[in-house]
Amino acid sequence: MTAMSPAGYELIIEPGRGESNYWRDLWRYRELMYFLAWRDIVVRYKQTAIGVAWALIRPALTMLVFVAFRRLAGIEPSQVPEPILVFAAVIPWQFFSSALTESSGSLVGNANLISKVYFPRLIIPSAAVATAFVDFLITLGFLAALMLGYGVAPGWQILILPLFVLLAFGLSLGLGLFLAALNVEYRDFRYIVPFIVQFGLFVSPIAFTTANIPERWRTLYALNPMVGIIDGFRWSILGGYPPLEPQALGLSVAVTVSLLLLGVRYFRRMERSFADVI
Repeated sequence: MTAMSPAGYELIIEPGRGESNYWRDLWRYRELMYFLAWRDIVVRYKQTAIGVAWALIRPALTMLVFVAFRRLAGIEPSQVPEPILVFAAVIPWQFFSSALTESSGSLVGNANLISKVYFPRLIIPSAAVATAFVDFLITLGFLAALMLGYGVAPGWQILILPLFVLLAFGLSLGLGLFLAALNVEYRDFRYIVPFIVQFGLFVSPIAFTTANIPERWRTLYALNPMVGIIDGFRWSILGGYPPLEPQALGLSVAVTVSLLLLGVRYFRRMERSFADVI
């Protein structure tokens, strides 16, 4: 069957064609991802008293808790103000945790759309990660204001920041795709994701730095991909402090790329059954 689409290109419908043109369709349906992300943003802040300030409340409170923890635990003071040191780590973690939580439940939350309309399903969790990215940009602006207030200026390392943003985005998307597909088949995973997020918060270098970890354990510790990402955020934003360990960065890149590829592969394998199972 052949027809002309409203966009002006020829649309051919035949068995198996969706598989062979999947990535092309993903690009053609990109506006749907923008629409879903915009819808989620509007719904999140609709009829709220303080609007986008909600995006700042949670990371700000997290920062205060971990600053207090540093002082109670007697962790050695840093070369930069502790609120900035901690908040520079809270930002990437908050983005990762929000993106993972929202993307893992995105397919179930859009069950009616999946069962009625054809489009590449990968768009839905991608839109959820994009929604979390908007909150990330808001908190990044707050960090800039905080650094201005403390008189802390970034160095040339700030030019490398997009690399760590890309890593955080890729890790969130890779794990999000994997958990979203699992959540369609096994609804128990909606209870597992909050545990993963909570556990990850305490095993990531937020209240402390990787330098506080005994050297013999650092390689094992760096298998947590958020270690290299958080260290990279701090290093790029705080002008090279604390020093970035190449080993931690290399492991984060390797684990992130692996999880992204595995997540996409597993999602694509399970995608055919979403409409039937969901």
